[in-house]
Amino acid sequence: MAHHTLKKGYSNLVERLNRFPLGAPPSRLLYEILELLFSEREAALVAQLPIRPFTVGKAARIWKVGLDEARNTLEALASRSILLDLEKEDGSVLYLLPPPMAGFFEFSLMRSGGNLDKKLLSRLLENYLDQEEDFSKALFGGGKTQMGRIFVHEPAIAEEDSLHVLDYDRASEVIRSASDIGIGLCFCRHKKEHVGQACDAPQDICMTFNAPAASLIRHGAARRVDASECLDLLAQAYDYNLIQFGENAREGISFICNCCRCCCEAMNAARRFGVLNPIHTSNYLPEIDPEKCIGCGLCMKYCPVEAVSYDHVETGEGLPKVVLHEEDCLGCGICHRICPNGAIRFRERGTRIIPPLNSTHRVVLMALERGKLQNLIFDNQVLLSHRILGAVLGVLLGLPPVKRLMASQQVRSRYLENLSRKYG
Repeated sequence: MAHHTLKKGYSNLVERLNRFPLGAPPSRLLYEILELLFSEREAALVAQLPIRPFTVGKAARIWKVGLDEARNTLEALASRSILLDLEKEDGSVLYLLPPPMAGFFEFSLMRSGGNLDKKLLSRLLENYLDQEEDFSKALFGGGKTQMGRIFVHEPAIAEEDSLHVLDYDRASEVIRSASDIGIGLCFCRHKKEHVGQACDAPQDICMTFNAPAASLIRHGAARRVDASECLDLLAQAYDYNLIQFGENAREGISFICNCCRCCCEAMNAARRFGVLNPIHTSNYLPEIDPEKCIGCGLCMKYCPVEAVSYDHVETGEGLPKVVLHEEDCLGCGICHRICPNGAIRFRERGTRIIPPLNSTHRVVLMALERGKLQNLIFDNQVLLSHRILGAVLGVLLGLPPVKRLMASQQVRSRYLENLSRKYG
């Protein structure tokens, strides 16, 4: 059935998903995925929910139902990890519909139990991600600010330089500072397993943190671990030459994926859409010592984005040397680990890359750059931060492109960071 003939509940849900900075372009495959995850009634109800976190009372008013009925519906959706239920310090609960990715597409596949046909879901998601180029481009492009960034392999940093590594650049510090830690199945490798294409890298190694982790743990999409076990899993990820790809923020980071070069959607996007800069790099770059390089080619084999190549200049052993293409390099640190002759060391990039303060800061920047800021400002005025941002940023919507670009630089200022810290 063509997607334009499908029932109104699903059509409304697609429209709702695409109000978020990271949406999901409509297609037949998307409607099939949504029909698998939502009943038509659920789709119609979720389509009415705000973009930002909301209370049971807010949902009840939107749906025009009683509190108990609204709570039962929200809890049913949260039990399947379609919604996140975020417990605040005072014991109250906020609900949130995450974007499709990184969000309920992945959480649905990660969750244990239930009667969801995960093989069918995997096939549909694989086809949607592979065939619908618009979705991948929207997910990993479309603006200067992206969803995720690379964390450098910490052992790749020389001891004398390690004191200069900031906490937000360290996966180990994200782990140590998290209030809750959940470990779930790697979405990408688990999906590939269901379609018969998975590699042998471990799957039970996807890391979530803080309030989102607590929600996923409650509903069987992740298992609770302490910081010590999570650090052991990080060391295991290093052993398997997995790349740490995490949320693009400095505070309250919600996830770190441990990605292989073959199955990972982020790494595939980096190779396919490199010109769009789909992933923010780490703050480090490899430096290859031509005197030590023996031209074995292992760094070329293991680089997730093919940022290393031969320059056809022979070494003393008759082998060509390798050269780095800095504009393509993610700064992950894999090449340092696998170099058999210690020819690669890591140094800081010339210009430090500073991620957004937190998820609120990141979402506002992404919305601004993708022309969706109005969806946040007029999102039922859910948060005080939105009312303030509406007054401050509303004028941006009418600016010509050049002036809007200049204004966007101001949005990145400490003023927005302070709002994000206070109200996000």
